[in-house]
Amino acid sequence: MANRICIPDYEYKERAQRVARLIEKNNLDVLIVNSNEADYANVRYFSGFWPLFERAGLAITPQGKTALMVGPESRVYASDFSRVQDIFMLMEYRESADPSYPEVKAERFQDVFSFLGVNGSNLRIGVASLLDTSVVTMQGIRDSFPKAEIVDANHIMIEMRKIKSENEIACMREGFRITEIATREVIKAIRPGVTECQMVGVAQKAIYENGAEYEGLPMYVFSEASTRHAISRSSHREIKKGDIVQLNLSAKVDGYSPSVGLPISMGKLSPERRAYIDFCWEAHQWTEKQLKAGVLASDVAKGFYKFYKDSGHESNYLYGPCHGTGMIEVEAPWMETISDYVLEPNMTFQIDTFITTDTFGARWEKGIVIKEDGIENLCEAIGTLHELDF
Repeated sequence: MANRICIPDYEYKERAQRVARLIEKNNLDVLIVNSNEADYANVRYFSGFWPLFERAGLAITPQGKTALMVGPESRVYASDFSRVQDIFMLMEYRESADPSYPEVKAERFQDVFSFLGVNGSNLRIGVASLLDTSVVTMQGIRDSFPKAEIVDANHIMIEMRKIKSENEIACMREGFRITEIATREVIKAIRPGVTECQMVGVAQKAIYENGAEYEGLPMYVFSEASTRHAISRSSHREIKKGDIVQLNLSAKVDGYSPSVGLPISMGKLSPERRAYIDFCWEAHQWTEKQLKAGVLASDVAKGFYKFYKDSGHESNYLYGPCHGTGMIEVEAPWMETISDYVLEPNMTFQIDTFITTDTFGARWEKGIVIKEDGIENLCEAIGTLHELDF
């Protein structure tokens, strides 16, 4: 599709130049970012490449020169997808089945660094996303450069990804558009006797038919007791009349993964249940009113917790009011009571308002962009509590 909404090639080049300045500012000789199939964001951010089975890494110099590092089976795949043309095959990025590939001649970190013009042994190497760096990959870096200082450089990637470009926001808007179609289709199809997984299938059909490349997250259709789960997976449980059902659906567009979350009821709600869900919506609306550029994130989170506590819902509280969103549906920065950053224009968040009780839970969730005087909603209004009549 010639008019497909995506990140243009020039933006990948701009990203490499921007991060180069941060690499130099942090006195690094080279930055390595690592990713896996589940959290692909750091590598894909610079290359457009999303690993499958294997891991992937990318090395960047203070001059903005880049090289993609993949496992033995991904070189051809990467060459067809990556915006970074220089690709190296390293055993450290092989798949978890741990094949030996005895006939394959793999390259080493030394080969990558030499190609990039990074020479010497007393190097200062930044590694971003330590949580996504396997022990094998880290050991490979240490064995290759035993005299190097290896430092946690995750803050560089948070700085890079926290402010979204207009192209990134366009991808997110498109993801929300598709997700809203899927949400309407599930509400139309759901009825007592269907399973949670069947409804996920309805959502998957809708997102792929309307232009998504993949699910933005493992899509949630939880019912009754499972709605207490902050994170979970759909099951073969049959949805019954009277159940609370939680929808959190998501469509990925060129790597960007927004989601929409809302509870629905398979029949008329009892006053007790409605009171909890209405409070959850009030907390969501409270959060929205606090957000604008210049606000300290911890002030919002502290006020949000106080809102629960003052309303008698402290025991129903689990986490703060918002989390960053973009390439991964939940990405840094979170908005927590210890968050010391100030909101800036074009930061993107999911207002993610969750409440849990002994028997059910509910979540209202949508995506927004921070603006000077408030927010821009990236999706249609939520807040309608669907009480379906069967």
